[in-house]
Amino acid sequence: MGLKEFLSKLKGRKKLNIEKGEWIQCKNCKNLLYSEDLKKNLKICPHCGYTFRMSAKERVDMLLTDVKTYDLFENIKPKDPLKFKDTKKYKDRLKEAQNKTGLNDAIIVANGNIYDREVVIAAMDFNFMGGSMGSVVGAKFVRGAEYALEKKVPFIAITASGGARMQEGILSLMQMAKTSIAINRLNKAGILYISILTDPTMGGVSASFAFLGDVIIAEPQSLIGFAGPRVIKETIKQDLPEGFQTAEFLLEKGQIDMVVPRQNLKKTVYTLIKQTQG
Repeated sequence: MGLKEFLSKLKGRKKLNIEKGEWIQCKNCKNLLYSEDLKKNLKICPHCGYTFRMSAKERVDMLLTDVKTYDLFENIKPKDPLKFKDTKKYKDRLKEAQNKTGLNDAIIVANGNIYDREVVIAAMDFNFMGGSMGSVVGAKFVRGAEYALEKKVPFIAITASGGARMQEGILSLMQMAKTSIAINRLNKAGILYISILTDPTMGGVSASFAFLGDVIIAEPQSLIGFAGPRVIKETIKQDLPEGFQTAEFLLEKGQIDMVVPRQNLKKTVYTLIKQTQG
């Protein structure tokens, strides 16, 4: 093929549209990945194993063999009781997040089966205002726990959050106690509660229901903690251990039970359910 013919063919090709998500660059190894192939591979880079963040719906699809419903409580929607405004009005931020994600808020409560076992899953979505926990997240989580209690099936939480939602002030902080009480009810009834921590799980979510699981699982290299490392370092005036807020570090220190690669999560959760339910 001559140079002119080659350049003509090259000019006629469709450009790589990275902005629209057709091609994605791996943050770790910098390879270009075709988005459809990446989705089929559970959003795991085939070159280096880096795990990209997933939406709440993608999490549900990954775990459930049969989805009965993606959101049991989709009619619960956020409000702006404090009429909060920073650089934008809170109600405008909500509309933007809803348009971006197609969700009412940062959590969905799904119901379905992992193979032959029915479960309820509360999956958070970091794409919705950083997965922040406001009144709706707390309300839907609690209703999910109550639904699992009513049906006597395992309850699974998949966390991805920067913490409490500042635009709701004290109302967001109240969700920490509210969700913890719901987990206590499950515990007293002997209902299995599995907590799956993904990147990132921080703030009020990590300080409440995320760390109350009968079994606490994390994905590899997930950022997990309460305050960010800069804030901690400035507070204690000491250097911090390398990787001290990674899933692997927390496993080493006994704060979580296991670190499970994404491709093994479904089988691991199913095995835990079978072992506890018989």
